[in-house]
Amino acid sequence: DVMDAVGSNIRVDARGREVMRVLPRLNEDINEEWISDKTRFACDGLRYRRLDRPYVKKNGKLQEASWNEAFAAIASALKGKKGSEIAAIAGDLADAEAMMALKDLMMALGSPNIDCRQDGAKLDPSNRVGYLFNTTIAGIEQADVCLLIGVNPRADAAIINARLRKRQRMGGFRVFSVGPEMDLTYPVENIGNSPQILNEIRNGNHAVAEALKAAEHPMLIVGQTALARPDGAAVLAAARAIAENCVLIKDGWNGFNVLHTAAARVAGLDLGFVPGEAGRDVAGILDGVSKGEIGVVYLLGADEIDTSNLGNTFVIYQGSHGDAGAHRADIILPGAAYTEKNSHWVNTEGRVQLGWKATFPPGDAREDWTILRALSDVLGKKLPYDSLDALRRRMVEAAPHFADIDRITPAAWGPFGHDGPLGDEPFKASSRDSYFLTNPICRASKTMAQCTEAMLGEEGEATGTHG
Repeated sequence: DVMDAVGSNIRVDARGREVMRVLPRLNEDINEEWISDKTRFACDGLRYRRLDRPYVKKNGKLQEASWNEAFAAIASALKGKKGSEIAAIAGDLADAEAMMALKDLMMALGSPNIDCRQDGAKLDPSNRVGYLFNTTIAGIEQADVCLLIGVNPRADAAIINARLRKRQRMGGFRVFSVGPEMDLTYPVENIGNSPQILNEIRNGNHAVAEALKAAEHPMLIVGQTALARPDGAAVLAAARAIAENCVLIKDGWNGFNVLHTAAARVAGLDLGFVPGEAGRDVAGILDGVSKGEIGVVYLLGADEIDTSNLGNTFVIYQGSHGDAGAHRADIILPGAAYTEKNSHWVNTEGRVQLGWKATFPPGDAREDWTILRALSDVLGKKLPYDSLDALRRRMVEAAPHFADIDRITPAAWGPFGHDGPLGDEPFKASSRDSYFLTNPICRASKTMAQCTEAMLGEEGEATGTHG
């Protein structure tokens, strides 16, 4: 499943090309026998707003084109462009193979301007331990104290929230929260919503610090909305300091956790889909566009950025749905959805998983890595792999743990993040109002639209999970 970063194991039932239902597959380490409401019911979004053929903008209007015409238009747009004038952004549903191929293509073009952090989260890719859910999902059941930092696990990862609730019902488990008041379906002790509280805890001047130190298996969870703030790097550094000063890191136990919301994010960080030397991140790319310093932007299913900031730059969009990125594109390359390709995904705890093709993509749509491989040939920057196996060997070269399917490779504790002043702006955790509309598949789903309308109309009482 790619509706969040949990990586729930699922079974996909289809009739012909149409996905009829999604059911949970038992995996005690991840989702047990559960899947989230979104996972189960968003599958009708795979039918609607699909991109099934290439498009090229002519005279200000997108028109159907052949693959050769689309590739030729891209080659023309890139002609004479320096690497510094080209950029690429990977979206939240991108698979590992596609990101590896796009990264290699951008390197061949001489561009260091790549990023997989659409929301601007200040995640530090230099040390894997600093962006993983290191306790592991199953490890939650060993914890006795948990500190939530700017995170709403019920909205960000319903399955992890259910595991926290399960642990609370076992007894002997206290949950503290720095962030807005929220109903997580189990008791939570809210200790305020000021980032300055993190300094009090890290310095040992708060009661929560003593509770963490006294616990046998303490843990903390920091959320993406907390890291996407202007002071996100300082929030990450404060969380690291709390983990160190309050003894969350012990022999056989790592209580430091980052909860991701994007299925593509951990794989992107693992494979180095982040700015190279002197490269620009998402904010830098958009700034470069506004200054006329970036002339071509390649969006790999990137729909969560503000596309109005792309100005007059030439936009190539590769994805499965006609969402925000496609509406702004000058070239559209139709890709496969997650149920239509054999691809790797890495969940929030760093577990590499393999998704199997359940159906075929519609029309002329293709698996994403094959599109990039074919494009590279036209651009005279031929990628050095002609098969999926060869590409996967390249992935293992870039990140050796990709060879260990469905196993967690623990990351060694070490320095990450950048210390700095914490702002005074209160934390804003994810809202459940937008829970059913977080990606292009959800936004194309009629069922998700109805769920959103119902949620906005009344207070939700469900836990957000189904067996």
